[in-house]
Amino acid sequence: QVQLVESGGGLVQAGDSLRLSCTASRRTFSRISMAWFRQAPGKEREFVAAISWNSANIDYADSVKGRFTISRDNAKTTVYLQMNSLKSEDTAAYYCASRDGRLSPYRQDYDYWGQGTQVTVSS
Repeated sequence: QVQLVESGGGLVQAGDSLRLSCTASRRTFSRISMAWFRQAPGKEREFVAAISWNSANIDYADSVKGRFTISRDNAKTTVYLQMNSLKSEDTAAYYCASRDGRLSPYRQDYDYWGQGTQVTVSS
């Protein structure tokens, strides 16, 4: 069992930055892949970014490449999502997720999910 708790969401203006954090309860955090997904009202949950257990492999959705950066601190059992140059279309609830094994862009591959943190970007 893994408990994931996100934080860092809020209301910002277009062009601003935010950093989301997700802290995991699992002691073997260093062995699991982590990802961020987001879900806007009326839309399906979509992949944002993922990072392997040792940060050697990272993947981003095309819509956030060059603006968002995923990272992790295994000592703190925390994964981060640095979001720069935010746009109104980035408005969504952001969820972190974890899975044993290789990183994946598919939500069905993830075993545990956080409760989500809301990001609202005003234009």
